[in-house]
Amino acid sequence: MTALQVAILTVSDRSARGEREDASGPALRAFAQARGWEIVAQAIVPDEIPAIQNALIHWADALACDVILTTGGTGFARRDVTPEATLSVVERPAPGLAEAMRAASLKITPHAMLSRAAAGIRGRTLIVNLPGSPKAAVENLEVIAPVLPHAVQLLREDPAAEAGHGEV
Repeated sequence: MTALQVAILTVSDRSARGEREDASGPALRAFAQARGWEIVAQAIVPDEIPAIQNALIHWADALACDVILTTGGTGFARRDVTPEATLSVVERPAPGLAEAMRAASLKITPHAMLSRAAAGIRGRTLIVNLPGSPKAAVENLEVIAPVLPHAVQLLREDPAAEAGHGEV
């Protein structure tokens, strides 16, 4: 299988205004590149639904990324709207990914139950919301990273994706 093509979207008002350096996007980039994944796009947008939607739609439809990782905007604050933006553009939910991340994170902090992160599929692109802190974003990506290549194989309709599953 060819390398995963990944886009990284940081959702942060302060980083978008240049008031705070984005640490999460670069941390995710380093994690992805260490696994041989290709970063095809990376951007910072404010916590605004249209800005988030536009990036997700463009990267999924025009760039045909395999995976889009968002970081930030998944909490309880009024401006945390990344899950709403994500769910408005996906065609099929993928709740198991967010559930697995929350379950693993609960072993680290009880605050994990405050995560509203979502995941879903648009076309052949998997979109996954990650927390805004660099440490939590990478920890959550570590949880789902082992299944992402197989998920992408399935989305690409790669015949090898079903190898070893056995016939029913």
